[in-house]
Amino acid sequence: MKQISVKAPLRYSIEDTECPKPSKGEVLIKMKAAGVCGSDFHLFLGENPMAEFPRIPGHENAGIIEEVGEGVTKVKKGDHVVVDLVVACGTCKQCKSGRRNICRTVKARGAAVDGGWREYFIAAEHEVYVLPEDLPFQDAALIEPFAIGGHCTKRAGVQGSDVVLVLGMGTIGTIILQVCKEKGCTVICADIKDNFLNRAKNFGADFIINTRTEDLNSCIQEYTNGEGADVIFDAAGYPGSLTMLLQKGIPANGARIVPLGFCTSEENITQSMINGRELSIIGTRMSSGQFEPTIEKFHQKAYRLEGIVSDIISFSEIDRVFKNMQNPPEDMAKMVILFGE
Repeated sequence: MKQISVKAPLRYSIEDTECPKPSKGEVLIKMKAAGVCGSDFHLFLGENPMAEFPRIPGHENAGIIEEVGEGVTKVKKGDHVVVDLVVACGTCKQCKSGRRNICRTVKARGAAVDGGWREYFIAAEHEVYVLPEDLPFQDAALIEPFAIGGHCTKRAGVQGSDVVLVLGMGTIGTIILQVCKEKGCTVICADIKDNFLNRAKNFGADFIINTRTEDLNSCIQEYTNGEGADVIFDAAGYPGSLTMLLQKGIPANGARIVPLGFCTSEENITQSMINGRELSIIGTRMSSGQFEPTIEKFHQKAYRLEGIVSDIISFSEIDRVFKNMQNPPEDMAKMVILFGE
């Protein structure tokens, strides 16, 4: 089998290696599709200070079970599956309370442990989720990012009556938009790219704001009748973005603000900014308990998937993926890798 190994920032290789065998409680997955996430960019470009090399990227993984190990009863050979990105201990306090995404020893596939950019790989039985067989694999690769959208909106307690602001209309921002619209929310989308904003409008955004040419505060005041946004998702995560979103006039009193990134730059936030309006700053990481409900939403065709992926690339042409990482085309939104027979 072939696998992709990132040896160091900006350096990768295509390796031939033996196909693994599943042990007790494990399954062997024949890869069919893998999404390319921003975290894969960060790994390859050397922008993840926690990265350890060499590493096989990829945590948005879909495939077919090729073989099952001893004791596996919940899935069988031939099942179409997606694979959880979270590898957790299952025994700590966080895992037992249903928050395995913040397990005390949590590891993410494609970052702390090897991911799915290889023709076959092993996962524990409890880390795979069965798909409808009529779901195309290139769509199945989007289940993991939609699970992220389900998790962060659950963390924020989003209700249909909320006015939601989403800053940053990349893949995750676009997914949060769809999850919130499916709940019945009014959604305001902000970005600096007109093509991303136009896409958001096509996906159901009620209002769009180009923060390069328009004043975010004034627009929010206009679109919310002076009340501000009830829920704010910072899907841009650049230095100073969280401080900007806490400015007077943008959050409503009692608003919930959810930063999604891992930007390490200091923010200029005071206790008064938070407590004066009793705001809630809500952390979110990966997802927990969202794969099965997200698969059901896909089965119900609750979300529009067309237009999220801009580039479908064969695993045999993996060089194109890394080329696009280094020099992203202007119209590129998201890449998905498809594996051959």
